[in-house]
Amino acid sequence: MNSVERGTFARAAAPDLSVSPAPRRPSASPNTVLAIVCVGICLANLDLFIVNVALPSIGRDFKGASLDDMSWVLNGYAIAYAALLVFFGRLAERHRRNLSFLLGVGLFTVASAACAAANSVAMLTAFRIVQAAGAALMTPTSLGLLLAVFAPEKRGSAVRTWTAIGGLAAALGPVVGGMLVTVNWRWIFFVNVPIGLAAMAIGWWRLPEIEGHDAPRPKFLDAVLVTGGIGALVFAIVKVSDWGMRAPAIAYSFAVAAILLTVFVWRCFRTENPFVDPALFRIRQFTGAALVMAPYSAAFGAMLLSVALWEQTAWGWSALQTGLAIAPGPLMVPITSLLFANRLIARFGAAPVVTAGIVVFAAGLVAWATLIGPEPSMAFVIMGMIPTGIGVGLTFPTLMGVSAAGLPPSSFATGSGVINMIRQASLAVGVAIFVAIIGTPTSLPERLVAFQRGWWVMVAIVALGLLPTYFYLRQKPKAA
Repeated sequence: MNSVERGTFARAAAPDLSVSPAPRRPSASPNTVLAIVCVGICLANLDLFIVNVALPSIGRDFKGASLDDMSWVLNGYAIAYAALLVFFGRLAERHRRNLSFLLGVGLFTVASAACAAANSVAMLTAFRIVQAAGAALMTPTSLGLLLAVFAPEKRGSAVRTWTAIGGLAAALGPVVGGMLVTVNWRWIFFVNVPIGLAAMAIGWWRLPEIEGHDAPRPKFLDAVLVTGGIGALVFAIVKVSDWGMRAPAIAYSFAVAAILLTVFVWRCFRTENPFVDPALFRIRQFTGAALVMAPYSAAFGAMLLSVALWEQTAWGWSALQTGLAIAPGPLMVPITSLLFANRLIARFGAAPVVTAGIVVFAAGLVAWATLIGPEPSMAFVIMGMIPTGIGVGLTFPTLMGVSAAGLPPSSFATGSGVINMIRQASLAVGVAIFVAIIGTPTSLPERLVAFQRGWWVMVAIVALGLLPTYFYLRQKPKAA
């Protein structure tokens, strides 16, 4: 960070908790803390995608629910998660990180039990939003705990491990969901309860007491603005295929989204206590990671939903068959990230690794768009998921590590919240775009054409990440 950026953050300076946490209980080792907080991030990320393969089963239970309606079970969670990440991240900076983390786990656990008992799509969506609130409290506090206990030179590796495990949980969502749906779709939520209770008990016993600092209190109005803006945008995208671009409701939704998001950005630049500090984006590598994360996450969210929907609606596979066929992709995430990404970054730098991840991920989407057919093929699905898994393993952990590396200690929680907000909002937009593209085909040939069109659009979207990778993440030549 240059001197200008350090000056920008001076007003938010606080004790360097990342170096001296001063715990008041028997301290756990950094790796123990990593293991505990990874349980939280696994719960949050697993539930982001575990619903994908369960959507057809949930829809059959709630008769009359359309794909548009069911998509809000996914997008309601993603939007609330995205908007509340920064809000709760800022609040968490003022309080003990271990208690904030445990509160998030507790809220998530209670909401999971409520989701399992829901008797309508609207009720399920509402409880999913409460789940997202718990997840949004867990995520920045877990990263704050992690960065506080690891030495500076080991933080990048710790963050990549944390992200890789969270990414594996997200990608394994369809697999776990497929197995649980064979019993009943409600088990995809019930399973969180014992895990959450165990995490709370162990965390209370072992997590160090990381005190907060006197950070400015975030404005709730800003959280409302960004939530409403993203929600209106996703609603308009989802409904445009049904109502058409000229429908007044679509125009109003896009207008509301534009107004709310514009006011949100304006307040970030004009208020003394911005919800998202513009100074974060003066950090070159943070800006680059954010600009790559947006298109990549949109394509990633659409890919996971599309594969689960295709296998069940076009090929008639069960949720378990779908989950097992998808499994090789998720398994490549930790293998690629933990065994290869660190070495590749050390040798070539972050930009080539992210570029390779984007290209390999796009190659997987191209395979789906060009080689998929009406006849079921387990071998094709397995082979098609491997490049997407490799791409995720190279890209997501690297971007998270790059974004965290440039942050000052006083902005760890806020910065991680911003980058995750961008990620989750983009996931919701990607799902909405894909749902809008495929529409409601009535025959298998129509469905094939619609899905192929959707996959090609996702190839174009993920390719947009190559430009900021080149301009922001590439290492500048050193002066002679």
